[in-house]
Amino acid sequence: MKKSVSIIGGGPAALLLAAFLDPQQFNVTIYEKNKTLGRKFLVAGKGGFNLTHSEPIAQFIERYTPSHFLKESLLNFDNQDFQKWIDLMGIPTYIGSSKRVYPESGIKPIAVLNAILDVLKKRRVAIQYQYIWTGWNSNQDLVFNDNIEIKSDYVIFALGGGSWKVTGSDGTWLNLFKKKGIDVVPFKASNCAYGVNWRDDFIDLYEGNPLKNIAISCGDKTQKGEVVITRFGLEGNAIYAISPQIREELNSQQKASIFLDLKPTLSQDDLHQKIKKSNLKKTSEKLQKELKMSPAQIGLLKTYLSKETYLNTELLAQRIKKLRIEITGSALLDEAISTTGGIQLNALDENFELKKMKNNYCIGEMIDLDAPTGGYLLQSCFSMGVYLARHLNVIS
Repeated sequence: MKKSVSIIGGGPAALLLAAFLDPQQFNVTIYEKNKTLGRKFLVAGKGGFNLTHSEPIAQFIERYTPSHFLKESLLNFDNQDFQKWIDLMGIPTYIGSSKRVYPESGIKPIAVLNAILDVLKKRRVAIQYQYIWTGWNSNQDLVFNDNIEIKSDYVIFALGGGSWKVTGSDGTWLNLFKKKGIDVVPFKASNCAYGVNWRDDFIDLYEGNPLKNIAISCGDKTQKGEVVITRFGLEGNAIYAISPQIREELNSQQKASIFLDLKPTLSQDDLHQKIKKSNLKKTSEKLQKELKMSPAQIGLLKTYLSKETYLNTELLAQRIKKLRIEITGSALLDEAISTTGGIQLNALDENFELKKMKNNYCIGEMIDLDAPTGGYLLQSCFSMGVYLARHLNVIS
């Protein structure tokens, strides 16, 4: 006799779980609070739909904080496995210059989602829309919409994080687990903009300007990439990747220090020599012509350096390599690309099963993990879903 599996939530982790569960062993139902599945999946695709990243899996694993928790699931179904799987569904991919993996040109996010939904249809996965999970009854059965009770052999929660409430990922489920005695962590913004108290004359000139081909450091982490100067502060892939380090300093000191390397391809000595040996008279011209620095980069140096330091070639080279910027805070939770917080890792075993609730599992962004942008968060959801499906296929 088939066993019943109830999946609560219709995001990437839930979809891959359902796609890999054995239909000969299980009757699978997805319970989704919205009228459609994968809304956050589709919203994520509006900014350039990178499905995963192509870097070697050993490096890939180290992108997560902490990295050990996801290691087995990522090795079990890695970025190459996902590319092969989705290609079999008629969604070919390519690797961009950033090493991110995208659907081939012309393939929109909705086409990717529909391809996955076709797999679920063939595997006879049932989908119940507008089912809002509201807790458990006295028999520990699931309750939806306050009055619909569902008994299930296995329950998998894939409820998402605490950002982008418009997609249904509002994090309100946190209190239900807390009342159940399950260890949870409050949500915090990750992969988000970070605040800087810019001088008015600087931000009036350079708001919206990118800082390209730079490196940013915080604590013991350095990330190359680019950021955009905004009235609020800075945002972009280079600063998103050091969110854990920035957040740690903000938590302990209410502020954080980041250091910009505006020319990471050149050493401090190389910079010094280029500036010193230039025949141009004005320092700004030397930076623009000899070092190919942008007006925004030069404006940043002028803003943060005294006139004496700016005109001293040796000190200027030092600051180009290590310009300190103070971070005053992070963007609002709902404005973040992703969040940390949710179910504490110590509340789960190695198969994502809740230690206090047998046959109940949690996967996806609702777990207290941190992943950078660039396909890493999506891949973690894909890998967790497939890993758990294969585990259930074996033990049932």
